[in-house]
Amino acid sequence: MFAEAWDILRQITVLDVFDILLVAFMIYTVILLIRDTKAYQAAVGLALIGALYLLTVWGRLGVSNRIIRSFINYLIIAIIVLFQAEIRRFLTEIGSRTFRKPFALRSFREKIDDLFQAIDFLSQKKIGALIAIEKEISLSTYADRGAEIDAVLSKNLLVSLFYPHSPLHDGAVIIKGDTIVAAACLLPLPATHSLRNPFQTRTRHLAAIGLSAETDAAVIVVSEETGTVSLAIKGQLERFDDKEAMEKRLLGYLRDR
Repeated sequence: MFAEAWDILRQITVLDVFDILLVAFMIYTVILLIRDTKAYQAAVGLALIGALYLLTVWGRLGVSNRIIRSFINYLIIAIIVLFQAEIRRFLTEIGSRTFRKPFALRSFREKIDDLFQAIDFLSQKKIGALIAIEKEISLSTYADRGAEIDAVLSKNLLVSLFYPHSPLHDGAVIIKGDTIVAAACLLPLPATHSLRNPFQTRTRHLAAIGLSAETDAAVIVVSEETGTVSLAIKGQLERFDDKEAMEKRLLGYLRDR
């Protein structure tokens, strides 16, 4: 037995080792890209179906094998239809990782106090706000739909943009580094969602989920009904009552590559 194993090992070339490592890297990359999404659970289910299929082949279970093969043909179409957003985000992230542009974390951190002072003011006054923070995937497509600002981030400017009588208070503000790029921007809404209380089904919260699901942006929402502050990352919305906890979560995500 050991002699046979040794013969097999001797036949392995450097190219075979590279091939194995490449496949392992691809699988690892896919897992990183789909973690914390609905696609991750779907991938687990597909893996189980694949294992069951191999079991039917190995056990020569003809009827079960034919049923699973027929099911797989329809399953591929169903996955494409049900997980359009996840597939689009997956392909976008592959492109962003291939042509990565550095996130200006240092310049953003210099203005984070202004950001949270504005958020505190808006929350206390119950003024609705939607703030998208660009990470690595460009938000220029959405910024072009709004009004160009191109000004250094400050508390007073951010508050004035969302003030109820401001002509730019509807829509989202997009921030890149220490700069407010645009205001009154329209963000995509998700095809499906699972929002429940205390978020309700408000357009701002849905827009935050939609943009964070399609890009790697972090989106902050201030509710005009309750003044509560929420953070959307990777299509998941989380409510924060503690400013420090939210700042830590935001910076940790923006720092993560």
